[in-house]
Amino acid sequence: MAEEALANTVDSVVPGDEGKTKFKKCENIAFYRRQKREHATQYRPLLDTMVITEKGAEMEVEDLGTQAQLLLQVCAIKDGVVRVTIDELKPIRVRYKVPDVLIREPVCERLRVDKRDKNSLTLGWASGQDRFRISVSPFLMEVLCGEEVTVTLNPGNRLFFEALQDPPKLGPSSETEEGEEDAAGLWKETFKEFVDIKANGPSSVGLDFTLHGFSHVYGLPEHADSFCLKDTSDGEPYRLYNLDVFAYDINSRLGLYGSVPLVLAHKPSRSIGVFWLNASETLLDIRMFGDRPTEEGASSPPVKRRKVSPHTDLHWMSESGVIDTFILLGPTPSQAFSQYAELTGYQALPPLFSLGYHQCRWNYKDEADVKEVDAGFDCHDIPYDVIWLDIEHTDKKRYFTWDPHLFPDPVGLQRHLQEKNRKLVVISDPHFRIDPLWRLYHEAKNFGHFVKDREGGLYQGSCWPGDSCYLDFSSQKARAWYSGLFSLDKYKGSTESLFVWNDMNEPSVFNGPEQTMPKDAVHCGGWEHRELHNLYGFYQHLATFEGLISRSVGLERPFVLSRSFFAGSQRLGAVWTGDNVATWEYLKISIPMLLSLSVTGVAFCGADVGGFFQDPEPELLVRWYQAGALQPFFRGHSAMQTKRREPWLFGDSVTAAIRTAIKQRYRLLPYWYTLFHHAHTSAKPPLRPLWVEFPKEQNTFAVEHQYMIGGALLACPVTDPGVTEVKVFLPGVGESWYDVHTAQIFRGGRTVNLPVTLDTVPLFQRWGTVIPRRTDSGSCTADLQQLPFSLTVALDSRGCAEGELYLDDGHSFSFRDRKQFALRRFSLHQGLLSSSCADDTGLFDSESTVQSVSFLGVKRKPSAVTVQISGAEEDHTEFHYQDEQHLLTVGGLSLEVGKDWDIRIH
Repeated sequence: MAEEALANTVDSVVPGDEGKTKFKKCENIAFYRRQKREHATQYRPLLDTMVITEKGAEMEVEDLGTQAQLLLQVCAIKDGVVRVTIDELKPIRVRYKVPDVLIREPVCERLRVDKRDKNSLTLGWASGQDRFRISVSPFLMEVLCGEEVTVTLNPGNRLFFEALQDPPKLGPSSETEEGEEDAAGLWKETFKEFVDIKANGPSSVGLDFTLHGFSHVYGLPEHADSFCLKDTSDGEPYRLYNLDVFAYDINSRLGLYGSVPLVLAHKPSRSIGVFWLNASETLLDIRMFGDRPTEEGASSPPVKRRKVSPHTDLHWMSESGVIDTFILLGPTPSQAFSQYAELTGYQALPPLFSLGYHQCRWNYKDEADVKEVDAGFDCHDIPYDVIWLDIEHTDKKRYFTWDPHLFPDPVGLQRHLQEKNRKLVVISDPHFRIDPLWRLYHEAKNFGHFVKDREGGLYQGSCWPGDSCYLDFSSQKARAWYSGLFSLDKYKGSTESLFVWNDMNEPSVFNGPEQTMPKDAVHCGGWEHRELHNLYGFYQHLATFEGLISRSVGLERPFVLSRSFFAGSQRLGAVWTGDNVATWEYLKISIPMLLSLSVTGVAFCGADVGGFFQDPEPELLVRWYQAGALQPFFRGHSAMQTKRREPWLFGDSVTAAIRTAIKQRYRLLPYWYTLFHHAHTSAKPPLRPLWVEFPKEQNTFAVEHQYMIGGALLACPVTDPGVTEVKVFLPGVGESWYDVHTAQIFRGGRTVNLPVTLDTVPLFQRWGTVIPRRTDSGSCTADLQQLPFSLTVALDSRGCAEGELYLDDGHSFSFRDRKQFALRRFSLHQGLLSSSCADDTGLFDSESTVQSVSFLGVKRKPSAVTVQISGAEEDHTEFHYQDEQHLLTVGGLSLEVGKDWDIRIH
């Protein structure tokens, strides 16, 4: 019998796509159909039941049709967030509330009644600038900022809350009723050959919102669609349901691998957010209205017309759980980002090596192949930090093992890479091969760590190993067991330089409905999978993250890449955009996809360079490397069905262009690392849409093919074939930009035509900024840390500039636990560039030096340049001035980066 079980495997091939018909449309989703019915339920808040507590205000809400009662709770969270929760007042069973996503119980302000009459109640708090108004007829909830209504809840009377019920007792005469129930999908729902039995019956929730004055909304990853969310009245809603969608359609609202139920809205005077904390399948309808005549009345002429002020309507619908929504009031983009991070966590500060280049393939064949690829980077003078192994490195697709023939000495392989300061990443998926002879399967089964089916047996599905069971990562005990598997004594063949990649964790089930786990599978605590589907990958990511931290006894920062994610995944590591295709269209769509992730907190994100599937033409490969080098997570990856794709296999000119892109990335890593420090401490993403930096300029609001890297660089990757000129929009009326490659200056607030070759990609430095780089790239980030710095100072119209540089050891938690970090500020004012401490709590002492400084926009050749180190006399130093470019270069320096010093231009 054991031999039969071992023989039951599947080949490592991409499962059949079936033309995308395996995925549901909205008409296939029963709770969506129910919520979109024309007749709306009428609810009435019972103002006389209101009670104010330390955590906010609560009152009962009555369903006028059934007299069912709900409990409405309103909480004003410190620093500009309003939380609204709605649950059953007395449910027959506890409803699922999302755990582990919020990093702590939010600190609430004390509410007070500011105004009250028989039809409404207004609550205020703190300074009284923001208020919350509840009206009885119609039932509305409004958030007021000053005197302005910013957000209205339930404006279209779409509040929907299906109370839990006991299963109906159907007798012989109930066939008609049963048929009607099946049609409504209340207790049973069928899609293709799959039948979903709903143990708790219908339990969906929904609520609509109006965002007043807003015409641009963003976020809601993951969809292969435009950065600006679209009006959905002419098609499918945006779907949040984590799915394994190979070679996903572009310009589609189908949910992909991860979900962040956060929508951000922006207008010149304010940024806000709506965070819908629900882990079940969720759909969002969006309607947009602007300053245009709108017909009023549908019958006979004459037709009345009225102008409609700009606003956006959101209609959230989830299959189960409770209504738990957070309104982020900004008002600036930075404040909205930090308000969300205070709820769900800040981006983890990644180890420096993980910001370098990663080389991956499904699969490098064996140890010799890995060593040959590693040597190829050195031979061709291309830096990289990490090489990756996909599923074929394991013994019969059993994770935490090594193929004894292909990888007989994994420790030796890792030591070989360690000698060059490089790392290895291996894959670890959530499915476990059903193999009675495998110790880990046996342990997980005996400890009860697998998901169950609706009958109480082990849930079994098919994935890469064949018949598999799936770990129940929602269980804290299962997570702790899984985390322990990463310890060096248990994970045989692993070393401290091995890191992890969680794939297929939506979860992917080849023979499941929509290629995922059935919703009626059962997790610990008796919760159905439908309640927490979108959390599954988050929980595996969490368990892996905790496992790597435990492996180092809490000393070393982990690196874990996950394909599936949810709100809060940013505090665990990196994500990527999944199984893309080697076409120009996928390169182009990767930019809005990464912007959507970035503004919803998931800052450490990237797309597979070159496209995972199919073979890229050389020009596309070069352009993708150039784009990837200017994005947070930078990994080349390809499927086993594709031709080998190492950067030196396409001819000298292609190799040279890729080498240049990767080397420029490495030189710029001090700036990237500083940006990740700010993401970790203030939640500003490294990758930013233009409107984050230029919030009042409306012509930035819909730009999605170019972006800011921090506040100082503007990138416009080339995403079309055969182009010799690119149009670049430079925002900032009254500002200027410097071409990074030529030092040429361009005025802001206009579009420029920029000539490009295969070797160049448009990149501009904003005036008034200082950018730190290393003077060379080294062979990996460890080499890089031994090299001196150079600074590029871009003068504004007043001759001023400012920038920062963050430093620590690049790998440990000492920056947090022992204050072993340094934050330096570089400020130019009236011809004096000063280096000073920007955070005097930091104790890190860096031995690195600043070797050269380039000043962009110096109008006249200086008479002299002097340097003064704190406590020493002023010294003259050599400089070089290029009149045509207005470029002043001060070289031959050896200024300690951690010390105070001045450079004066005379």
